[in-house]
Amino acid sequence: MKVRLGDILVARGAMSEAQVAEVVAMQKTSGRPFGVLAEEHCGIDPSEVEAAWAQQYAGLTRSVDPMTEQLEGAALTAISRRQAWQFRVFPIRFDDGELMIATTQEDLGRALRFATNVIGSPCAFVMTSREALCTALSHHYPVPGLGLGHLGEPATEVA
Repeated sequence: MKVRLGDILVARGAMSEAQVAEVVAMQKTSGRPFGVLAEEHCGIDPSEVEAAWAQQYAGLTRSVDPMTEQLEGAALTAISRRQAWQFRVFPIRFDDGELMIATTQEDLGRALRFATNVIGSPCAFVMTSREALCTALSHHYPVPGLGLGHLGEPATEVA
């Protein structure tokens, strides 16, 4: 059963059931995305909507250990070492024209923005743990001084 974004926002304490019902009614008539309407009409912080969306997406996709997946060289060269660490993404392989990318639930929003703006092919995201992501990045995109501690810090924007 698919978990609705509104249910997640209620569970997170960001919205009330009444607000969700109001937004769902608006969505039926306008056809606009639930998250956009929640932000505009209920004043929900966009970061709350993004976190709830990431939780929803993480529940729908599979989780992987990037080190045990079949890797493809063309996928690994699709992004640079800096991009992999900065945007917390690990490209795995191309499946039916889509680049499969591992990231964490916490980093999904940032990873999606990166993929949309930088990668020239469709992408599909799978989830992994922070530790597994760090292991894969350290092995395939080594940067002296970067490790799990770096991934625990807030990600920084590219200047």
